[in-house]
Amino acid sequence: MGRFWLCWRALLAHWRRHPLQAACLLLGLWLATALWSGVQALNTQARDSYQRAAELFGSAQQSLLVAEGSGLINQDIYVQLRRAGWPVSPLLQGTLLFDGPTGPQRLQVVGIDPLTLPSEGALAQVVEETAELELFLLDQGQSWIAADSLAELGWQQGQRPQAVNARPLPALQVRAAVPPGTLVMDIGQAQQLLDLPGQLSELLVEQGFAAQQPALPQGINLLWQQREEAELARLTDSFHLNLTALGLLAFVVGLFIVHAAAGLAVQQRRSMLQGLRSCGVSLRLLAVLLLAELLLLALLAGSLGLLSGRLLAGWLLADLAGSLRGLYGTAVAARLQLSWHWWLSGLGMALLGSLLAGAASFWQGLRLPVLQWARPQAWRAAQRRLLRWQALTGLLLVGLGGCLWWLGDGLASGLLLLACVLLGAALLLPPWLAGLLGLARRLSRRPLVRWFWADSQQQLGGLGLALMALLLTLAANTGVGSMTSGFRLTFEGWLQQRLAADVYLRADSPEQATAIEQWLLSQPEVSAVLPSWQRQAQLQGWPVELSGILEHPLYADSWPLLQADEDVWPRLAAAEGVLLSEQLLRRLQLSVGDSLTLDMLPARPSLKVLGSYADYGNPRGQVLMDSGLLRQAWPQLPPRSFAVLLEHGDPALLVERIRQALGLPGNQAIDQRSLQQWSSRVFEQTFAATSALNRLVLLVAVLGLFGSLLTLADSRLLQLAPLWAVGLSARRLAWLSLLQMLSLACLTLLLAIPLGLLLAWLLVDVVNVQAFGWRLPWHWFPLQWLQLAGLAMLAVTLACLWPLWRLRSRGPMSMLRRFVHE
Repeated sequence: MGRFWLCWRALLAHWRRHPLQAACLLLGLWLATALWSGVQALNTQARDSYQRAAELFGSAQQSLLVAEGSGLINQDIYVQLRRAGWPVSPLLQGTLLFDGPTGPQRLQVVGIDPLTLPSEGALAQVVEETAELELFLLDQGQSWIAADSLAELGWQQGQRPQAVNARPLPALQVRAAVPPGTLVMDIGQAQQLLDLPGQLSELLVEQGFAAQQPALPQGINLLWQQREEAELARLTDSFHLNLTALGLLAFVVGLFIVHAAAGLAVQQRRSMLQGLRSCGVSLRLLAVLLLAELLLLALLAGSLGLLSGRLLAGWLLADLAGSLRGLYGTAVAARLQLSWHWWLSGLGMALLGSLLAGAASFWQGLRLPVLQWARPQAWRAAQRRLLRWQALTGLLLVGLGGCLWWLGDGLASGLLLLACVLLGAALLLPPWLAGLLGLARRLSRRPLVRWFWADSQQQLGGLGLALMALLLTLAANTGVGSMTSGFRLTFEGWLQQRLAADVYLRADSPEQATAIEQWLLSQPEVSAVLPSWQRQAQLQGWPVELSGILEHPLYADSWPLLQADEDVWPRLAAAEGVLLSEQLLRRLQLSVGDSLTLDMLPARPSLKVLGSYADYGNPRGQVLMDSGLLRQAWPQLPPRSFAVLLEHGDPALLVERIRQALGLPGNQAIDQRSLQQWSSRVFEQTFAATSALNRLVLLVAVLGLFGSLLTLADSRLLQLAPLWAVGLSARRLAWLSLLQMLSLACLTLLLAIPLGLLLAWLLVDVVNVQAFGWRLPWHWFPLQWLQLAGLAMLAVTLACLWPLWRLRSRGPMSMLRRFVHE
C-alpha cells in the first residue's frame, strides 16, 4: 500500500503542475455530460407527460363512441344508451384561455362523470381513492389539476381562477394522475364553463364490452373509434430520437476533448512513467493507478455535468414544450421531475465516456517497451500507426454508411447512417490534413516555410481530436442550419399558397355550422363561402382524415401540389379520384396513378390517386376528395370549416363581427394574416431548442480547441526555442503559430462545408422522411456558409489569443531552459 500511495501522489502531482490541463479534461467531460443529461432530462419529462395523458382513461386503445364528423353528441343519446344497458361514460373536452404569468395560456378542460367511468385508467383509480367524492360532484365542485401546471400558472390549491370570457373555475385540487395542461371536473361544470349545455364530446366504453364492437341501438348514429395516444407516441418518438442524436453528438464532441487532454497528459508524463517503471513499479499497478485517476476525474466532472444538465434542461424546457405543442398539440409539464434513474444513468454515461475517451491513450502508452517511454520518436511512430488505423476505420464507416443508404429502411437506420458518415469523416480528417500538409511541405522551397508546414503536421497529434470536434460541430451547424432555413423558406411559401382565402372559420356543431353559413351569405362583402367536410377514419391501420371540398377556382390556383395527373382538379370534382397528403402517400407506399381502396365509401370503394400535396405539421394523413363523394357516404355529415373570400373590406373586421354575432371564440374564427403570423411563431418556437443545442455544441468544440492549445503551449516551446535561437523574435513566432492554427481551421472548414451539405441532404431526404413523412426541397445558402466560416475563424482566433499571448511574453531565460539537457 505504501508503494501504491507513493505512485498515486506522483501521478497526481502532474495535475498540480498543470492545472489548466486538468481544467480542460474536467471541462470537456463536464460539458459532454451536461449536454447529454440535459437532453435526456427533456426527453424523460416529455415521455412522462405522454404516459400520464395515455393512462388517464386506460390504455392507448381505449374504445370510444363519437359523432360523425367529430362533432358533438347530444346528452340524450347517452341517456338512451345507459337505459339500454350499455356501460358508457360521458366525456366533454374543450379549451379555456387564462392569463398566465408569462402571457395567455390555454388549458384543456375534461368533463367526466366519476360514477360511470370505466374501471381502466389512472383517473378511475383517483376516483376510488377520493374520500369525499361529493365535494367533486356537488355545490361548486372541484377542478383536478397537476402540481406542475398549478405551479406554472402561479395558482394555489382551493383557488377559483377565472378564464377569459368565462365564469370562475371550481376549486383547484392537485391530483398526481392528471397530465399537464389539463383540468378535470364534473361534466356539468364543464358544460357550463364551455357554454355547451347538454353536449358531449365522446362516450367512453368499458373495454370488455367494446371488444366485439356490438351494433348500436336503432336510431343512434355514432361511430366506434380508439384513442390516438399510440400514434402520438410514434410521432413524438421520432422527434425525441432526433433530439437524442443531437445530444449524443454533443457528448461525442465533449469526449474528443477528454481524449485529447488525457492523451497529452500521458505524453507529458513519459519521463515520470519511465522512472516509475525503472524503479520496479509493475505495469499492472501503473494501469490500476491511471484507471483510478481517470475514474476519479470522471466522478467529479460527471457530478458537475449532471447538475449543469438539470439547469440546461430547465432552460430549454419551455422551448421544447413549445415545439411539441406546435408540432403535435401535446402538453409537457413545465417543471422538471427527475427520478434517480436519470441521475444514475447520467453518471454511468460519464464514467463510460471517460473510459472510452482515455483508455486508448493509456493503452497506447502501456504497450511501449520501458526503454522507449521517454523517446519522442516512439510516440511519433505510434502516432503514424494511429493515423493509418484512423484512415482505415474511417473508410470502413463511410462504406457502412453507403450500405445503409442503399439497403436500410426506417428512422433508426437513417440516424445510424448519419453517425457512420459523421464519425467516418471525422476519423479521416487527421490523415487528410497530414497528407495536405505533407504535400505543402514538399512543394515549399524556403526553410522557414518548410518548417511551417512540417510543424503544423507534427501538431496534429495534439490537435487532431480538437479539429475533429470542430469538424463535427461545423458540419452539424451547416447541415441543421441548411435544413431549418430550407424548411422555413418552403413553409412560408406553402403558407402563402395554402392560406389563400381571406378568413377561416371552424364549427363545433351542426347548428353552429348552419348559423355560420347563413350569417356569411347575408354579408354583402363576402364573394364566396367554401365549406369543407371532415371525417376521421382508419386506412390500413393508419388514422386519416377524409376531407371533402367544393369545386372552386381557388383550389386550382393556390393549392400546392407535389405530383399530379393531367386535369387533376376537374377529375377530382367529377369524383374520378382523390388527392393524398405526402405523408399518407409514403405510408401506403403508393404512387400517382395507383388505385386506393376506401371501404368506407360503398358507392366508390376504389379510386385513383390523382396527385399528392404537402401538408406540413399535420400528424395525420389526409385524403382530399369531392364533397359530394364524402356526403354520399355520410348524408348527415355537417361542414366542419369554412374558407371565406371577400370582394372588399377588412378581413380582421369581419372576424370581429362574426365573433360578436355568433359568440365564436378566438380559435374558431381567424383572418389570413393572423393565421400566418401564428403559424410562423409556432415554426420559430419549434426549432428553438434545436438551435440552442447547436450553439452549445459549437461552444464545446471551441472550448476543446482552446484547451488543446493551452495544454500544448509548454511542449511547443521545445520546437520553437531553436527558431528563437537563430533569430526569430517571440512576437513573430506567435504570429506564425496563429497563422498555423488558422490554416488548420481553414483546411478543416473546407471539409466541414461539403460534409454539412451532405448531412443536410441526408436529414432532408432520409431522416425527415422517416420521422415525419414529408420530403423538403433542398436549398443552398452560401451566405450562411460564409457566416459560419467567419464565426469559426473568429472562434479559433479567440481560442488562440491566451496561449499566443503566453508565448509572446516568454522571456529569454524561459527559451534558454529548453536547451539545458541538450
